[in-house]
Amino acid sequence: MARNVLLIMVDQWRWDLSPGLGNPLVSTPALDRLAARGVVFTRHFAQSAPCGPARASFASGQYVFNHRVFANPVPMASGRRLLQHHLRTAGITPYMIGYTTAVPDPRGRDPKDPVFHGPSVAEGWQILREMDEDKAHYTAWARSQGADLDPDYDAGFAHHLRAGAPVETSPQPDGLHDSRWLADAAVAFLDTAPERPWLLHLGFYRPHPPLAALTRHLARVPDAPLLPPIDAAAEDAIHPLAALFRRVVPASIAHPGLDGPASALPAATVAALRKAYLALLAEVDDEVDRVLAALERSGRGPDTLVVFMSDHGEQWGEHGLFGKRAIHQASFRVPLIIADPRPSADPTRGGRIHAITEHVDLLPTLLDWFGIAAPPQCDGRSLLGLIAGDRPSDWRDAAVYEHDFRDKLTGPVPGLARSPHEAQFTAIQDERWAYLHFPDADPVLFDLEADPGQTRNLAADPAFAPIVHRMMRRLLDHRIRHADRTLSEARAAPGGMIGRW
Repeated sequence: MARNVLLIMVDQWRWDLSPGLGNPLVSTPALDRLAARGVVFTRHFAQSAPCGPARASFASGQYVFNHRVFANPVPMASGRRLLQHHLRTAGITPYMIGYTTAVPDPRGRDPKDPVFHGPSVAEGWQILREMDEDKAHYTAWARSQGADLDPDYDAGFAHHLRAGAPVETSPQPDGLHDSRWLADAAVAFLDTAPERPWLLHLGFYRPHPPLAALTRHLARVPDAPLLPPIDAAAEDAIHPLAALFRRVVPASIAHPGLDGPASALPAATVAALRKAYLALLAEVDDEVDRVLAALERSGRGPDTLVVFMSDHGEQWGEHGLFGKRAIHQASFRVPLIIADPRPSADPTRGGRIHAITEHVDLLPTLLDWFGIAAPPQCDGRSLLGLIAGDRPSDWRDAAVYEHDFRDKLTGPVPGLARSPHEAQFTAIQDERWAYLHFPDADPVLFDLEADPGQTRNLAADPAFAPIVHRMMRRLLDHRIRHADRTLSEARAAPGGMIGRW
């Protein structure tokens, strides 16, 4: 039988709440079972946040400094061949349920084309069910089924909160919630899955905010631990960008019914939001259980690679922040589980891989599964060898991620950025150190061993100057080593173009 892939991509799931790690806060039995028949990657990183740049790195196999999609509304330049294009060339159908947060290249197109009204599904996918930017498809369906929901997705949650319900309770009826709507499409596909090879991208919107969950899932998870009191002055002193985020990241990023900055939320509200987040993990798990059961019913399980991943992470109230706009690793470090059904994967089955892996590795991994050579543009490497127990001696020892924050600036910020093009940082993180480099601001250095919460910036301490210099050099080496090589292996010759591209 033909090989297939079930790719489950969730939105905004924290790395330390990954299924398969045994965290007692996490109620995800279905995903735990998937981890038991696959392997958990414990040091996996997204290349950026928010969704658009993170997913662009996944689809292209490139770092953000190569594909240059640094924010959700930024278009992807035409000419780059993404996952769906490679699959179609090989005769494999790429099916989409959910979204990719992508915008096509506007050059040569009418700027008023509806495809530019908001990011959604990249061109080239066969769409089975789309979770569009404003969730209109979902809300229209739920209302057609009798749900008393506001046509405006976020407003429905805001109205619910203002009506006096607890922050964490969802206005969506059980059984008509958006995770069920998306999973239903996957179950329907798997119940009649074609014999020819396919890849099914199943994208869940959750646990992305609004942080409000169904009652039965709230009952299923424990209360989240209370966060210790935050020293606002110490947090702001970490770096000017940390202080900026604490000023401008709104509480509405966690729930549209909340006002003011996230950093000013009272402890009781933070606790309720954190519990709701745990309940949304359970909600996704319930639906994944149904999808995996459908895969087994289909008889395609032995021929299907199952991947569970998140596009980026979540701050979860830490540092006075919710969402993914932060300088801390919780925005960029994410879960990854891969279940390879072949006997070659037995050496790691049910275990954990601690090697540092990145979103840029997913495209070459999926192509490798289908026997397709990775193109020169890929910055990552296939993970199938690691899964088979073979770790190359030259495997990376650090992850690189970037973040662009120009949309948070209303003008120049002294000591942070003189222009929008300088409003960004690039980070390199190994097992001990996280170093963040800014083009027009002081750097950041965190000692993850002594300070796992990332509360003390050591970059200005003369005692750590050798570490700063070493990490800066590693970052520059990485940038040179991974400069875009999409066409660098192609050559014009008397007989025509030769090489790879």
